[in-house]
This record gives sequence, C-alpha cells and structure tokens, in this order.
Amino acid sequence: MQATATVLVYSDDANTREQVRLATGRRPAPDVPVVEFVECATPAAVLTELDRGGIDVCVLDGEAVPMGGMGLCRQIKDEIFNCPPVLLLMGRPQDAWLATWSRAEAAVTLPVEPVEFADALASLLRRKALAGA
Repeated sequence: MQATATVLVYSDDANTREQVRLATGRRPAPDVPVVEFVECATPAAVLTELDRGGIDVCVLDGEAVPMGGMGLCRQIKDEIFNCPPVLLLMGRPQDAWLATWSRAEAAVTLPVEPVEFADALASLLRRKALAGA
C-alpha cells in the first residue's frame, strides 16, 4: 500500500472543504493510505493541479459557484488523460442522474455525512490501488 494518497477537494466554500477534511480524518478506512489534501477554490486551480499530476481522487462540490462540480467533472473526464476517479458532492439526492451524466464514479449528498463520505472515498481509493495507478 502506498504511504499517502492525494485527494483534490474543489469547492468555492471553505466550510465544505473543511467538512470533507473532517469527514476523512487522517484516512477514511484502515486499509487505505493516509490522505493529504490539495484544496482548490476555482476551476482553473483544479485544472492546474490535475495537469501537475499526482492526484489520486478528486472530490468536487456540485454546488460550487461559478462552475459546479458536475460540469467540471464532465470537463476533466474529457480533457485529462487518465483522469483520477471523482467523488461528487450533490445538493439533493434527486441530482443522482446528473452525477451519472458528469461521469463521476461516486456521489454523496451535502451536507457531508462523515460515515457515508468516508466509505465512498475509501472505495475510490481502493479501486485506484487495485488498478495499479
């Protein structure tokens, strides 16, 4: 198992980014690496970090302004070679179809519920590890 996993968190809301950090803790599950965060408040910052490389999972806020995480997810899936898996934060469970449209691998609703979020993040980290990426 790798020593650390890098998780990019995109939201224009610092409180949402903090919810993600608190729900994750040092690691979301005992069988996944310790998590380090890269926080982004703008879509441009997300693209810069993804171009830089080294991101294991992206957590994108579907309610972010001016560009929501769903649209950003679809864009990075089209534009980033070997795009990391995406966990989408949605405002409403009824938006699950939009998460599918965006091509996110997983989605949870806001506000962040720690156990549900940690399970979803750990699942994506395990999938990434199994893919050997």
